Amino acid sequence: MKRIGLISDTHNYLDDAVFKHFENCDEIWHAGDFGTAAISDKLKAFKPLRGVYGNIDGYDIRSEFPEKLRFTCEEVDVYMVHIGGYPGHYAPAIRQELFADPPKLFISGHSHILKVIYDDKLKCLHMNPGAAGNHGWHKVRTLIRFVIDGKDMKQCEVIELGKRTGRVQPEM
Repeated sequence: MKRIGLISDTHNYLDDAVFKHFENCDEIWHAGDFGTAAISDKLKAFKPLRGVYGNIDGYDIRSEFPEKLRFTCEEVDVYMVHIGGYPGHYAPAIRQELFADPPKLFISGHSHILKVIYDDKLKCLHMNPGAAGNHGWHKVRTLIRFVIDGKDMKQCEVIELGKRTGRVQPEM
């Protein structure tokens, strides 16, 4: 059994509450737009970290994290990419790959919109943890915590970190 803390779109801001909410997690997964390596360094110092780079990430993040990450956690095939879309609206750059070899869990970020949706066509669970940072147009900063136990994904919890502060930025 693995307890996972899922985060995205920190945009160089990491709320201290993340550490409290992910305290009992075995791993942290970041779905892109870290901001800087300082964010990934803090997360790595706390728990094992997996992640992908996002569209705002520079060389420091891109040299450490891939654009796409496919791996197995317990008995679940996981595919993570920053710009991926969601069921019925997958990003053109990954749509063909998803349909050719569907994972059991597809994770993306980018939209700043928290979503947990099952795709009946692909027999795949999609998760987007929303945005944990202050940059963007979202109103509430969010995370997801869940458990992978063998083939089962369960105990999914949405965590609200509070309102976003700072000015609204258009989505890239």
